[in-house]
Amino acid sequence: MATTTFSGPVVSTNGFTGDIAGDVTVTDFVKMTAVATASLPAAAAANAGQVRLINDNGAGDDEWCLVISTGSAWVTAVGAALS
Repeated sequence: MATTTFSGPVVSTNGFTGDIAGDVTVTDFVKMTAVATASLPAAAAANAGQVRLINDNGAGDDEWCLVISTGSAWVTAVGAALS
């Protein structure tokens, strides 16, 4: 697979792979697929900084929450530990 650098908008008909280097500016809405807390991968150094959307509040409730991997735990976007 080739690597190419673009300076303008890019569209893919088959998705993108790899890491994003540098800052990312979001100028539109972002749609995330929600998962249950039990479906989160184990927090690990490899996924530190990942953001996920859960739909059960970590306690089975029907409440949605953004969680972030610190590399050793998933925490809510406000910094509280996910139970």
